[in-house]
Amino acid sequence: MNSAPLLEVDGLVVRHRAGAVRFNAVDGVSFTVGRGETVGLVGESGCGKSTLARALLGLYRPSAGAIRFAGADVTHASRSRDLSRRLQMVFQDPLLSLNPRSSIGRIVEEPMAVHRLGSHAERRQKVAALLRRVGLPEDAAARLPHEFSGGQRQRVGIARALALTPELVVCDEPVSALDLSVQAQILNLLGELQIEFGLSYLFISHDLGVIHHVARRVLVMYLGRIVEAGPAELLWQSPRHPYTAALLAATPGRRRKNPAARAIAADLPSPVDRPAGCAFFARCPRRQPICAEQSPALREFGDQAVACHFS
Repeated sequence: MNSAPLLEVDGLVVRHRAGAVRFNAVDGVSFTVGRGETVGLVGESGCGKSTLARALLGLYRPSAGAIRFAGADVTHASRSRDLSRRLQMVFQDPLLSLNPRSSIGRIVEEPMAVHRLGSHAERRQKVAALLRRVGLPEDAAARLPHEFSGGQRQRVGIARALALTPELVVCDEPVSALDLSVQAQILNLLGELQIEFGLSYLFISHDLGVIHHVARRVLVMYLGRIVEAGPAELLWQSPRHPYTAALLAATPGRRRKNPAARAIAADLPSPVDRPAGCAFFARCPRRQPICAEQSPALREFGDQAVACHFS
C-alpha cells in the first residue's frame, strides 16, 4: 500500500496585484492530502481559500513554494493534460460554471472530448452512466442548465468533475448556495462517490459545521495563512486558536447550544494592508501587546498546530 501523500503543498505563496501594490493572497501555506482522504479548508470569504484552490489546479502561478502531486513537482505545470485528468474541481455556483447554451450531455462529455478519450459513442455512454450515478433523470443529457434546480446543477458539476476519473477533487464551497436539505443530499453523494471511486477531496468551506461533517483533518485559514490545523473532531471539541473558536461560535448548531459563544467582531482586514504582528489582533478577545508586534509562528501541540502566542 502506498502511504505517501497524494498532494503535498510546501510553503506556497501566491501574489496578487491591487493597482501598484503586490500582496500575498496565499502566504506560506503547507499541508498534505492523503489518498482517499478528505481534508477541510475553512475560513471567511477573502481569506485566500479559492486562490489556493486555483493555484493547485494551475490556474494561478505560485510565486514561491512547491506543489507535488503523486510525488511529481507540478508547481509550474499550468493546466497540463496529465494533471487536469488527475485533479478536478467542483465549483461553488453551478449555474455560473455551466455553459448556459450547452446541453448537460455536452457539458459532461466535453472534458473527455478535449482529452480524446474514447469514441463519441463511448463518451455518450459514459455520460449517461455518470448522470445516472449522480441521481439525474434519463432525459437530463438533452436538457439545458436553466431547466434544473441548484442541487441538480451541482450534480451535473460533480458528474463533469468525475468524467476524467480523477484522483483528487477540489470542492470549492460546493454546497454554500444550496438549501440545507439539498446540502445534505450533495454531501452524502460526495461521500458515496469517494468510497466508490477512491477519491481524495480538498473540501473548502466557510462553514465549520459542514467541514466537521465531511473532513478527517481541518486547516483553518486566515488572511492567507494557516492559523490552526488538526483532526476535525479535536478542532470541533477543543479549538486552540481564537479564530477557530469564533468560527465555531458562528455555526448554527453550536450557537444554539452555547448562546454566550463569542462571534467574530469587526471585518476581515485587507490582505493589501496586512496588520503588523498577528493578523487577527484587532478582532481577538485574547489580544495582548505582544500580538500587535510579533506574528506568531505555526507551532505543534500534539496533534494540533496553532499560530497563536497564547494557544
